[in-house]
Amino acid sequence: MDYKVVMTDIAAENGGIITTKNAEKHGISRSILSNLNKKGLIQRIAQGQYTVVDELPDELLSIGMKSSNIIFSHETALWLHGISDRTPFVHSVTAPSGKIPSKTILDDCKVYYVKPELFELGKTTVSTQYGNIVTAYDLERTICDCIRSRNKMGTETFLYALKQYAGRKDKNLNTLYSYAEKFRVATVLRKYLEVLL
Repeated sequence: MDYKVVMTDIAAENGGIITTKNAEKHGISRSILSNLNKKGLIQRIAQGQYTVVDELPDELLSIGMKSSNIIFSHETALWLHGISDRTPFVHSVTAPSGKIPSKTILDDCKVYYVKPELFELGKTTVSTQYGNIVTAYDLERTICDCIRSRNKMGTETFLYALKQYAGRKDKNLNTLYSYAEKFRVATVLRKYLEVLL
């Protein structure tokens, strides 16, 4: 078996990331993956995740593959939606309260928690800069999250995002106000939007 070809094929089918689960489907055991890593044919990027050597991994796809109980939010969602002027140094995710993400997610990400009944509100999929699909909150949910966390995020980031949102043609103010009511930030939202709209 030409492992280099097989690894390249598996990576190509899965957004550039080879998981131990996908490798096993192709008859490649964890010990073989470990040997290929030692030989320099693949490189380990996270527990159970590898890439072909010299390929830049899609960090967001890698994080998203680690848990189904996280959704990209706050600064990361702003960036994914194109309403942030900076790439986040640390990616932000939201998890339902009571479900603590894995240690690797806690180590690699800024984690916000929300009531389980609000966790999936505004959940959507977006494309990363590498063209892979990840789960994130929609624009309106992201704006509400930013209002709720404006003191933690920093006023500059929050205001820039709100100005960018106000200028977008695809904004949905009805959805935004509906979410704002559920998160109890409608009064604060109105105060900011009155200035911008």
